[in-house]
Amino acid sequence: MKVSKRAEVDPFLVMEIMTEATRREAEGQHMIHMEVGQPGTAAPEFARANVMKHLADPMGYTLAMGRDDLRSAISAKYKREIDRDIDPSRIILTTGSSAAFQLAFITLFDADERVGIAEPGYPSYRNILKALSLNPVGIVTEIENGFQPIPSDIDARDMDGVLVASPANPTGTVLSELKLRALIEKAESEKVPFISDEIYHGLTYENRATSALEINDSSLIINSFSKYYSMTGWRLGWMVVPEELIKIMEPLAQNMFICPPHISQIAALGALDAHDECEANMQVYARNRTHLAKALPEIGFDKFSPADGGFYYYIDVSDICTDSRDLVRDWLGFGLAATPGWDFDPIRGGKFVRLSYARSEADIVEGIVRLKNWYHSQ
Repeated sequence: MKVSKRAEVDPFLVMEIMTEATRREAEGQHMIHMEVGQPGTAAPEFARANVMKHLADPMGYTLAMGRDDLRSAISAKYKREIDRDIDPSRIILTTGSSAAFQLAFITLFDADERVGIAEPGYPSYRNILKALSLNPVGIVTEIENGFQPIPSDIDARDMDGVLVASPANPTGTVLSELKLRALIEKAESEKVPFISDEIYHGLTYENRATSALEINDSSLIINSFSKYYSMTGWRLGWMVVPEELIKIMEPLAQNMFICPPHISQIAALGALDAHDECEANMQVYARNRTHLAKALPEIGFDKFSPADGGFYYYIDVSDICTDSRDLVRDWLGFGLAATPGWDFDPIRGGKFVRLSYARSEADIVEGIVRLKNWYHSQ
């Protein structure tokens, strides 16, 4: 059977690691999961209670752009958190942030156009772009810049758009307001659309992450209930788009997705009231982050990203291996699952490993023990 060129995307290595770890668990080996970027907690209690209250209701289609009450609640969230008045009509609810990226890319770019993305960066950016017949342009970032693009990286001769994440995956680095503003202003001067991935907003440890909404109204903002609200499997994200794109995106959303999951929208209405529970989860991540920051140099890993936000450390392992895939396979034998850097950087990924610290504190402490056991076995 003929297969399209668009279908030829790279495998998501983290899922392969998770599959192998799950297989080993089924055979009786206890695993510590530090490979997958998802919280180890359930959806907030308010979210689950709201679902239970409405389970007997008809769960038909909602509007393609999502329930009006949830869009208004997200608008109120922006007013409360960054003092910005966002018209709810500019907010589009999506089936996870993945659908938001698809809508954004289809709306902004024609086939064969080029979109700049940081390397290292979230692998699905690259693969969604390829599947849509677009060309990802890897921006090689450096640790001294927090593995983030700098204004000189944005050039209309090289790219037709740019996507920036802060906090970033896999590095957890956060752009200051000054640095984010400089990137957006350079994109504006180059007349290059700017997409801001903000799905890890709320997950910062020193300074709050700046939203592109605080700088201009022409950037596309993508966010999600997955990370801060512990709702990965509920598959609900949202976008904030410039007013002129609303009528363009609405028929695309209608035809491609019909609507986001109705039950997830009901859960999200409850989740927005779960500030205390989500902040309690944040305290666990903060302790886990501290445990790892202390332990990694003691074990022998002294080069890693600062992890200003999110729940990842991106570790340079080039002193001990030439291919991080081999290293994480070795760690599986010690009951620890991690992600090789190849997922995030197709050029330098063999030098890096990502560790997620989104699970329980007990899991992360045990994961550190297993890392030490591996190190001492060498």
